[in-house]
Amino acid sequence: MHSYTRAESRERGRLFRKGFHQSMGDNLDPRVTARMHEIDAVAKERGARELAALLRQQETARDTVAAAKAAVRASKWGPDRSAAKDALRDAEKHLRRAERAYHRAENS
Repeated sequence: MHSYTRAESRERGRLFRKGFHQSMGDNLDPRVTARMHEIDAVAKERGARELAALLRQQETARDTVAAAKAAVRASKWGPDRSAAKDALRDAEKHLRRAERAYHRAENS
């Protein structure tokens, strides 16, 4: 996964256009491609870190759901149980959001 900043995207686009024009004249400057590769490497590293952070967030959400399920099973009938079920629903919603974010990032 690559994660480009806006400035990197603009610079990469500018370099791509410059390289395209140079290649039309068979006069491609190697510094243009080298700079594009540098930008790609930085964006790839940043993307890997973001993906790892999303994975950690997803794992934390799964642990929270497991703890909430245990709290529901261990609670008595009445207000304790309904509060535990509400916490479980909230934890499951958070887990779904975390999973969606991870899968979107993984597939981009």
